[in-house]
Amino acid sequence: SDTLPARPDPLPRSVPRRISVPSVALDAPLTEAGLDAGGWVEAPPLENGNLAGWYTGAVTPGERGTAVIVGHVDNTAGPAAFFALGAVKRGSEVEILRGDGRTAVFAVYGVEVLTKKNFPAARVYQDTPEPELRVITCGGGYSEKTGYDGNVVAFARLAKVR
Repeated sequence: SDTLPARPDPLPRSVPRRISVPSVALDAPLTEAGLDAGGWVEAPPLENGNLAGWYTGAVTPGERGTAVIVGHVDNTAGPAAFFALGAVKRGSEVEILRGDGRTAVFAVYGVEVLTKKNFPAARVYQDTPEPELRVITCGGGYSEKTGYDGNVVAFARLAKVR
């Protein structure tokens, strides 16, 4: 039969410590992120290019609902933690090491480049009935004056727990 493997049950709340995407050699520690003055999820400090941020206003990765992790594509020193995010393919695994020692493994089901001007926040951040994850970095066109005009968003759902 063509039944999909059973999805794991949602996990209890646990602060995420690290994100890795083995298929593109992405690996970064996580820090807390809130909202900036403009209402966007704060990116981690730019000078620490290998740091990614998880949005504390949403669920932790593995809980029921949509968790959000953001990171920089680059900084003045060159490529940063999420430089390879745009190369992530559908089906790739995103591993989140949690404070409780478990690893929540998410399977990517879509990667999109979305403009900041018409960013579909409701669709990206919407609450979901299952544990999901959004991994977000800058993307699209770039200008010295305004920076990147879009975001790369990977959409993923919990596939297994180790």
